[in-house]
Amino acid sequence: MTEAARAAASSPSGLSGQSAVDDLVALLDLERIEENIFRGVSPAESPVRVFGGQVAGQALVAAGRTVPVERRVHSLHSYFIRPGDPRVPIVYEVDRIRDGRSFTTRRVVAVQHGKAIFTLSASFQLEEQGNEHSSEMPPVPSPESLPTWTEQAEGYQLHSSKFPRPIDVRYVTEPPWESREDGPGEAASRVWMKADGKLPDDPMLHICVMTYASDMTLLDGVLAKHGVYWGLDKVLGASLDHAMWFHRPFRADEWLLYDTSSPSASGNRGLATGRFFSQDGQLVATVVQEGLIRVLNDR
Repeated sequence: MTEAARAAASSPSGLSGQSAVDDLVALLDLERIEENIFRGVSPAESPVRVFGGQVAGQALVAAGRTVPVERRVHSLHSYFIRPGDPRVPIVYEVDRIRDGRSFTTRRVVAVQHGKAIFTLSASFQLEEQGNEHSSEMPPVPSPESLPTWTEQAEGYQLHSSKFPRPIDVRYVTEPPWESREDGPGEAASRVWMKADGKLPDDPMLHICVMTYASDMTLLDGVLAKHGVYWGLDKVLGASLDHAMWFHRPFRADEWLLYDTSSPSASGNRGLATGRFFSQDGQLVATVVQEGLIRVLNDR
């Protein structure tokens, strides 16, 4: 692993702010151990399994490092196969599927203990000009006018409170840990989010940080619809698959509105869709995920 990643993996970081962002950047700086093989690590302070956004972000880094910089990633499709073990490194094996005139395709397999834990396919494209249109951003208050995640989580025994949070999240809608007190609600969530510090001027890094952040709050609408929340109710959950489309350039250290909703839940699976808007109203990315959500019994 790189020296920066080794430091991030071996010692606790600050819970938020620039130090947490610097550690996230270090964790995304994979070590190349062969032409198409990379190695990544998890933070010193981690949940019992690797955060899905981390493995997705690292896998996209691995894919991007085998593609010319002038080709920008425009989509990814991935599956979470097994829980990741945060105590050991993750090996990312890149398959160079195709290098065409305009498009490049890569497939990445993340491996631990000799088994695949995650797969990702990503497509990259040379920049082209053409027709444009975009959905409109919904009217929302400014992020600066909203309380921080820490302020809104105060008084609740949330499991995620003890882990570093390199992403600043501000809820526009009522957080699901609060709305659950009133029972089932709307299957939707809106938050402002951004890296909680300054990122380097690397467009691919900003996309990988967004990929990391996109796994946060995405299933909130599923939980809110049924009036439950992680750790406060007997809910077991995991990301099953994750797809993203990147429409326009953006910076992940500037505010992005993450507008998410859940159109369906069945078979202990919840489907969630999300749209990222820049603060000037541009739709910059779209996300779809299905998650495993098992509510064991009533509260």
